[in-house]
Amino acid sequence: MREGHLDNPISSLEFNLSPADHQRLALLCGPFDDHLHQIERRFRVQIQNREDKFRLLGLTEQLPLVRQLLESLYLDTVTAAGKLQPLTPEQVHLALSSIENPNSLVSVDAGTQEVSIKTKKGLIKGRNANQSRYVANVLTHDVTFGIGPAGTGKTYLAVACAVDALEKQQVRRIVLTRPAVEAGEKLGFLPGDLTQKVDPYLRPLYDALFDMLGFEKVEKYLERGTIEIAPLAFMRGRTLSDAFIILDESQNTTVEQMKMFLTRIGFNSKAVITGDVTQVDLPRGQYSGLKHAIDVLSQVDALSFNYFTAKDVVRHPVVQKIVMAYEAHDKAVAEAKAAARAAEQALAAAQEAANQEAPAAPAEKPARRRSKEV
Repeated sequence: MREGHLDNPISSLEFNLSPADHQRLALLCGPFDDHLHQIERRFRVQIQNREDKFRLLGLTEQLPLVRQLLESLYLDTVTAAGKLQPLTPEQVHLALSSIENPNSLVSVDAGTQEVSIKTKKGLIKGRNANQSRYVANVLTHDVTFGIGPAGTGKTYLAVACAVDALEKQQVRRIVLTRPAVEAGEKLGFLPGDLTQKVDPYLRPLYDALFDMLGFEKVEKYLERGTIEIAPLAFMRGRTLSDAFIILDESQNTTVEQMKMFLTRIGFNSKAVITGDVTQVDLPRGQYSGLKHAIDVLSQVDALSFNYFTAKDVVRHPVVQKIVMAYEAHDKAVAEAKAAARAAEQALAAAQEAANQEAPAAPAEKPARRRSKEV
């Protein structure tokens, strides 16, 4: 039995997982019971099990959630075709986030098309409500914005949708682009041809493509021009038809670049614009094209704006905590600035009112100078 630290009175809950299967139970528990330890740490409970019999010790209100989580993860140990599939720490983390945030369990609209692509890593689809809604909007809108912090799957899911459209022959090519802006560093001259110069900036997109299509297929598509790397600065004057276009790191576009990109879209094309408005690397005083697009275009019905939060982060659990800490700090700073401005305005108004109410002091008469007697 694993020992846990509990500060509150505890209760217990016993249940069985069915159908009993030793291999599936081993996948559920993970190597050295790592998955169970992960759940214990998050909910501060103790999990005891012997084969398919489980006993939970912890706070009364937590136990039904832990049972629901274990039953859900046990179902995930087998595919629809009946084949065993191992659980990863990422899957357990996402399941924990879904259980802890019931709002994230809200499903997308009934009948909504859902992309699922078979890759080396299995089927790719939205892992929470925001991601599922984002994918659905990409499939049903010609222009889609994905806005949120790092690690929320904006770029990866956009590439998944692009690959899906290409494999189904809905488009003839994929165009990948992003502004060549360093993250606070000056890299200087980069050797190689145009593609090699831009490659370092597009590495996240390449990584997603390699995951979904494999290295050899991506190389073949690049040689044929089916997948095109187009630096944002060189897109002026082009019309991109029959293409799936992805603009990544769009928070680093200028207002002029964003307008130029959005007017490149041709017939039978889709565009996905991803970015994080909290990580702008433009020179000081230059307004982000993504922020400007949100201000100007958010009321246009034909466009889809999708916003992610720290709760949608699907990377290491500590990344979610880091993003939430930064968000809390930014919010506190903004509130402090707003309070300071309000105090200044109130002080100025009070001084102005005091000046208006105070009676004007009478003007002093100049003293007469006596004339000297002769």
